[in-house]
Amino acid sequence: MPVHLLIGAAGGIGSAVARALTEPGDTVLLTGRTAEPLEQLAAELDQPWQQLDARDFQAVDDAVSGLVEEHGQIDGAINCAGSVVLKPAHLTTPQDYDDVIATNLTTAFALVRAAAPQMRKTGGSIVLVSTAAVSAGLANHEVVAAAKGGVEGLVRAAAATYGARGIRVNAVAPGLVVTPQTQKLVDNERQADASRAMHVLDRFGQPEDVASAITWLVHPDNTWVTGQVLGVDGGLGHVRTRMKA
Repeated sequence: MPVHLLIGAAGGIGSAVARALTEPGDTVLLTGRTAEPLEQLAAELDQPWQQLDARDFQAVDDAVSGLVEEHGQIDGAINCAGSVVLKPAHLTTPQDYDDVIATNLTTAFALVRAAAPQMRKTGGSIVLVSTAAVSAGLANHEVVAAAKGGVEGLVRAAAATYGARGIRVNAVAPGLVVTPQTQKLVDNERQADASRAMHVLDRFGQPEDVASAITWLVHPDNTWVTGQVLGVDGGLGHVRTRMKA
């Protein structure tokens, strides 16, 4: 039965992924930095959980190797850890920069670094999370676009490095998804209207929209897909709405 590691499992998108991945007999190790919501989700889904700071390479190594020691394999590794700082570059502090790079890019790199060697014998799927802001060029998204642009480069390079071993590396790039992290923006009517208008499908995403794409990339039926960044963004990344008459 499949064995997966999920980083950022208690977040809005992460918890939707956890629910989508959980099938009878499957194992999904739920990890994240905050224990209480992980414990609650684990109880709901009857899955193991572990407090983990995925910015720490050794901690991620230990989590992956521990999962393999217990179950003999790891089939999927997903990183849903992320953060958003919406500021122009000149107002982005060094601390803002360090935090966003660590949370978004370092965690992704740490997961690839730890999971790929453990998948070399049997293959597997690694799925990371980018953002439509990398493709769209959105004002005040400089630092998050820089971090997630790094994630997209990582996806393509790692897909090339590990493909011969049957290891697939892909990412999803969401638009604005309604989660606790984005709720303040969604609740601001003026900002919400402006943002919604940038999505050609005229709605914000839900965590389940992104989770369905992630589980598709993880599923063993899709073993000929690698090095891809799948936009799950209501059209934000590449499509522009019609001008009103």
